[in-house]
Formats: sequence, C-alpha cells, structure tokens
Amino acid sequence: MTADPNAATQSYPPPPRHRDSPARYLVPALVAAAVAVGLGVYGKVHDPAGTAFNLAGFSSTGAVKSWLATTAFFFALVQVVSAFMVYGKLPGPSWSATLHRWSGRIAFLVAVPVAVHCLYAFGYQTYSTRVMWHSLLGCAFFGAFSAKMLLLRSERLPGWLLPVVGGLVFTALTLLWLTSALWFFRTVGVTT
Repeated sequence: MTADPNAATQSYPPPPRHRDSPARYLVPALVAAAVAVGLGVYGKVHDPAGTAFNLAGFSSTGAVKSWLATTAFFFALVQVVSAFMVYGKLPGPSWSATLHRWSGRIAFLVAVPVAVHCLYAFGYQTYSTRVMWHSLLGCAFFGAFSAKMLLLRSERLPGWLLPVVGGLVFTALTLLWLTSALWFFRTVGVTT
C-alpha cells in the first residue's frame, strides 16, 4: 500500500477540544458578589451623615436623587430597546450598538452620585420593607453591573448570558427606581 504524501494527516488520538474554563464565569460572579457585599457592609458599618450633596435649583436632596434616578431609568429603557435592536429583535439604525453603549454609560454615570449619596447619607437600612429592599437592590445592581462589564470582555460567551445579566441589571435598576424615585414622587409630589 502506498501513502499519498499530499494527503492531510490526522493524529491519533485526536487533539482534545478546547474546553471553557469555569473560571471565566466564576470570576465575574465572585466580583459581583464581592461588590454587592462590600457595598452592603460599608453601608451597614458607616455612620450615616444625613446628607451628602444638593444641587442648586432643586428643593431638596430627595428631589435631586429622584430626578437623577429617573434620568438613569430613562437611559436604562433606551438600553433595553437598543439591545433588542442590536440582537435583531427590533428594527434599528446602523448605530444601534453605539446608542446601546452610550445610553448605558450615561445611565451608570447618573446613577453613581445617587448611590454615593445613599451610601454616605443613609447607609444600608432595614427599618421598613421598602427601605430594606432598596438597600439590597442597590448593592445587587452594582454587583450585577460589575459582572456584566467583566463578561463583555470575555470571548465565546453563550448567546443567552449577556442578555440575562443585562436583564438582571435592568431589573435591579427598575426596582430601585420604583422603591425610591417613584415612591418619592408619589409621597412628596413631582417637585424639582
């Protein structure tokens, strides 16, 4: 029997397939947990200052926070709609991915001063059900956001993972808005 020198060679046993390391999912999950727990611990052990900032033109710190939270929530809604465009579930312009990235950046940047004020002025509180959920969700939001940012840099993710984590981030922010800004507007009124 003669061998064809131009034939493709095959090694035996076949080379092992590259298996995904569970660390690429475990590390973002651990970072998310560390961020959430770290914020919660800081909020619990920190002596609340009562206030951290106020902006000219607003009647109270609560109004500032409520309007900033509403702005973050609006840009989070833009995030969801643009994500559907990016994934082809809704028709959208060619710049849908850019809209998605920038609306997320703006939502995060607007949410940070609200979170800083909440942590510094009030800390992690549990004196009512609404406040307990708000404290818990605030920590969860920043933990889930951290995980999403880390997962964005991973290659070969399952197609469902980013939408699920993004959905968790959006859900946490929505519930935060419901337990803070909407509550404020309903209790105090829509004021500036």
